[in-house]
Amino acid sequence: MTDNTTPIAALFERAENYSKTTLKLLELNAIDKSADVISSLFSRLIVIMTVVLSILIINIGIALWIGKWLGDTFYGFFVIGGFYLVLAILLQVFRNNWLKFPVSNSIIKHLMKPKKT
Repeated sequence: MTDNTTPIAALFERAENYSKTTLKLLELNAIDKSADVISSLFSRLIVIMTVVLSILIINIGIALWIGKWLGDTFYGFFVIGGFYLVLAILLQVFRNNWLKFPVSNSIIKHLMKPKKT
């Protein structure tokens, strides 16, 4: 049995196999990074939801306590509402420095870190 392929045809076949393998590797790396980022964001979301629920319950308690201290329950809720209004204004003013850039940098670092094997 003799091999009838020319060296050029063998070279093209190898180049085609190499490009298919490279594309498959890039696809698998993209899937791996995407799964890593999504699972990380999901776990952080669960923790954030738990913290938010805890803060909500604590805020209701503080509002009731302040309301009792001020003489009427709804005063405490006005004080807590005013606190969150001031906090929302501060977050709006400094949203790029406090929120956007740190979150963007965190996602970029997470995507760029080498895979641990």
